[in-house]
Amino acid sequence: MSRKKMPRRAPDPCRHLFFSESDGFRYLHFGSPWIQGAMNIRRPNDLVLQYPRQMMACGLFYPQPKRILQLGLGAASLTKFCLLHTEAQVDVVEVSANVLAAATQWFKLPADHERLHVHLADAKAFLAESARSMGCDWLQVDLYDAEAQGPVYDTPDFYRLCRRSMNKAGSAASFNLFGSLFETSFAAIDEAFEGRTLVMPEIDEGNRIVLAFAGKPYELDVEALYATARVLRQRWKLPALRWVSGLKTLNELGRTI
Repeated sequence: MSRKKMPRRAPDPCRHLFFSESDGFRYLHFGSPWIQGAMNIRRPNDLVLQYPRQMMACGLFYPQPKRILQLGLGAASLTKFCLLHTEAQVDVVEVSANVLAAATQWFKLPADHERLHVHLADAKAFLAESARSMGCDWLQVDLYDAEAQGPVYDTPDFYRLCRRSMNKAGSAASFNLFGSLFETSFAAIDEAFEGRTLVMPEIDEGNRIVLAFAGKPYELDVEALYATARVLRQRWKLPALRWVSGLKTLNELGRTI
């Protein structure tokens, strides 16, 4: 794993993070009771929470990514899962050195992995400088602070920067949204991606995942999505068939997006 340092802000925005453990699970907190990540201590590469599982729904559309960009590290569950289950280069942007240290020391993030690059930087500043050079096949965005009231960046301009970082040949993004401002956040994403968005069902923790697409138009063939989901269910041991069923319930499929 190489770590590329960009200009840092002081003090660290996650100065008060702490951990809790219960029934074989370890949880990450950013100085509040809100859970910012989780790990099964005996099976550290599992995706414990439902929302990072749903964020893997990018694989329904592009199952073999070559490059993945993740904004927000948290407990590194998505990062570890992507390293284990894809052959992609994984770039992670994380603003807090404390979070990076915690992910490495307490949540089993590999300290040295040839396909992992951690950029210690603010996500918006990073995208403003580097978005055009990324060309990611998957973009996974989970940017929350200790209060967890809404995404740290939540404007059409920020989401346009996200879109700019994606592969112009065709790519998918997943955005984790949490809290009472879902409609506002979704509207900003939908505007930035010019309506090329899908919504997944709300999960028990209250999170909603929005999928967005960039590059070449994608045909939403329901049977093809189910076929891919069956493969992913076997490969990843995740409820991919349920993802397609949820998308079918809440969105108009059978069209081009």
